[in-house]
Amino acid sequence: MSTSYVDTLIKTYQNEWAYFWKTVTTPFPEGSVNMFYLLIFASLLIWGLEIILPWRKNQKTFRKDFWLDAFYMFFNFYIFNLLVYGALSNVTLKAFKSVLAPLGYEGGHLIDFSGLDWLLELTIFFLIADLVQWGVHNMLHRIPFLWKFHKVHHSVKEMGFAAHLRYHFLETFVYQSVKYISLVMIFGFTLENAFIVYSLTVIIGHLNHANLNWSYGPLKYVFNNPKMHIWHHAKEFPENHSKGMNFGISLSCWDYIFGTAYVPSDGRDIELGFSDDESYPKSFVGQVIEPFKSDKA
Repeated sequence: MSTSYVDTLIKTYQNEWAYFWKTVTTPFPEGSVNMFYLLIFASLLIWGLEIILPWRKNQKTFRKDFWLDAFYMFFNFYIFNLLVYGALSNVTLKAFKSVLAPLGYEGGHLIDFSGLDWLLELTIFFLIADLVQWGVHNMLHRIPFLWKFHKVHHSVKEMGFAAHLRYHFLETFVYQSVKYISLVMIFGFTLENAFIVYSLTVIIGHLNHANLNWSYGPLKYVFNNPKMHIWHHAKEFPENHSKGMNFGISLSCWDYIFGTAYVPSDGRDIELGFSDDESYPKSFVGQVIEPFKSDKA
């Protein structure tokens, strides 16, 4: 690694740590939302809804793997996303631009949406970001190498809000790399909008995994919801959806548009997981290591 990349890494780590410390010590920053406390508030609120209005009434308040998912939530959202990913992504971006430089790329973006009305730009950003994530989620199921990492998320056996953030940290690079290239480098959306959409996505993702009997009525054809998303985690897939279904992150409309929607009945008590998940590691370390193991082992 050249000196310039090392300098970028060190400088970014310093900036990320300063930002992380500021979020911890400033619960209500002027003009913005504190993601550190937003996750805590959203988690406690939705967990409270699960306790008061449980869909699966025989599921314990501290369900199976509750504390494992809580640790994943802390690790992926705070340790990895706020401290590690930011630093590594800056180095990767620097390398990416260096590779494209001989082709004439000098930075900037191909299409500029930043001059639009704020609300219109935010809406377009939300729609494109969710469609991009729908496509990435499809890839995670259809490409064997990526599925090995996505299996971590599907190892959940009882659904609850914190299951939302049980995923292998390397998924972050897949999602965020594609999102950055498409939304910032191509369309030129502002980081402020990315922050707002990310906040909404976290809350909606918590709700989608929650033990709640919600489908939002007619809006179920627009927004993802717990009664739809639980089928995404079904252990048995129907023949016409052998690679999975209901890939939407915040919106369900993409699945209805592209024919990957599947909500045949009330999925409250379906078995979750994947084939042969009985032998899948049960610990955080075991699940993080598992995708790197040889298939022959």
